Amino acid sequence: MTALVPRRTIVRTIVACGLGAMGSALAGSARGGTLSSPAEKAILTVTGLITNTNEGDAASFDRPMLEALGLDGFRTMTPWYDRPVRFEGVRMRRLMQAVGAFGTDVVAFALNDYVIEIPMCDFDRHGALLAMKRDGVDMPVRDKGPLFIVYPYDSKPELRSQQFYSRSAWQVARLVVT
Repeated sequence: MTALVPRRTIVRTIVACGLGAMGSALAGSARGGTLSSPAEKAILTVTGLITNTNEGDAASFDRPMLEALGLDGFRTMTPWYDRPVRFEGVRMRRLMQAVGAFGTDVVAFALNDYVIEIPMCDFDRHGALLAMKRDGVDMPVRDKGPLFIVYPYDSKPELRSQQFYSRSAWQVARLVVT
């Protein structure tokens, strides 16, 4: 399923995000370089407007590489679980820095064919997380894993809305920076 975003929503997002996210991303692009290669099976591929790669024009990550970026987490209620859960993973902002992203949006592609475009400014403004663990356990594919983009929904009332729930892609396998 592909989520379509109305043009006026895109314009509002660009205005709301301002140029800050783009400026910080451009600053990172000057570093261009090569990432280490995955030692295990890759679980995430990032392509598009990035400068740091390890497989042609792509940046591939296995679980240890993602964990090496630094784990963070939070506890929050979600519409998918009947109690608060703790998510742990890599902040999306940190992942974008690691790949030298210089776009304004990220398109997330899931194993179940779900596709959603997410403004990169969400990563700084709302602390979006690429979660790998729920309540201390690696998330399996059959339960929203191995990677799940989540927001700290309890931190701001605006995050408890369909807009942000739809940006919360699970079974994420690929990100394209645009």
